[in-house]
Amino acid sequence: MNILSPSILSADFWHLGEDICCVEQEKVPWLHVDVMDGIFVPSISFGMPVLKCVRKQTDLFLDVHLMIDRPERYVKEFADSGADLINFHIEATDQVKETIAAIRALGKKVGITIKPKTPVEELAPYLDLVDLVLVMTVEPGFGGQKLIPECIDKVREVRRMLDERGLDIDLEVDGGINIDNVQVALEAGANVIVAGSAVFKDDIGANVRAFLEKL
Repeated sequence: MNILSPSILSADFWHLGEDICCVEQEKVPWLHVDVMDGIFVPSISFGMPVLKCVRKQTDLFLDVHLMIDRPERYVKEFADSGADLINFHIEATDQVKETIAAIRALGKKVGITIKPKTPVEELAPYLDLVDLVLVMTVEPGFGGQKLIPECIDKVREVRRMLDERGLDIDLEVDGGINIDNVQVALEAGANVIVAGSAVFKDDIGANVRAFLEKL
């Protein structure tokens, strides 16, 4: 099943609840929550208090993307704040398996992410342990970037790795995805599409409907 996961990083924070309601009314099942710490990535976004407020606002599946250093320090807090899936970067910790296990122990789904310059082979030891793999198609840390075309080849390679192992897990792409290039990502094997500015600009409902027609 193909899924649209709108990223609230690009929403209007003055009207965050209203923006979330707009995508919810279009029957989008997931919401993407980008957490940045200013260390692993240059930007700082938001953390547990915002996630708690979002959880109170919606029953959507909360796809929480931790772009933070040593994510193992905070998985319990994000689980307690309402995350349904906790996704972290394998580049951000030397305790990847331990972090996966900690998230599992909290009863949450687990995702792992790689940046554009990380070889897909580094995912291999963990593919059997997770529910989702995210391939970043821009350098993490800023919204509104253009998709790096070479990253689509990495999506294809990860899909091949998953198919070879017979793994039925989600493959997500995040970064520079819009109506004009989403089909390329889908054809490469992604089934979860993160879109931020392409959703949360102008007419949110119309943007979501346009994406859903492509999916």
